[in-house]
Amino acid sequence: MRGLYGDDDYPGHHGQQQHQSAAAAVAKVLAAFSMLLLSGLALTATVLALIVATPLLVIFSPVLVPAAITVALLTAGFVSSGGFGTAAVGVLAWMYRYLKTPEQQQQLSSKDWAHQRLEQARAP
Repeated sequence: MRGLYGDDDYPGHHGQQQHQSAAAAVAKVLAAFSMLLLSGLALTATVLALIVATPLLVIFSPVLVPAAITVALLTAGFVSSGGFGTAAVGVLAWMYRYLKTPEQQQQLSSKDWAHQRLEQARAP
């Protein structure tokens, strides 16, 4: 119970703190070393991949550049056709709703429309 109230002067406490701080320092050093090792491995792998890939990219660039442009244009075409299709469905839905409503309701003035909406809102 002494530790709860700040009375940490009992015998053996300082030795325990030193062991805990030493263990924490060892854990921190091991974590730092492992992260440093992993970052070094990642850097080495990146450099090796660039060494291998650069000549291949230079050799095959006359084929890869037009292929990349073609893929980009095809992707843009598919995306735009999807957008145009969605817009067409929206227009057709609007036309269906517009043509489905009776003519008398289409010819209402804005004042009559406002009165009609007020009556609809008042009705239970």
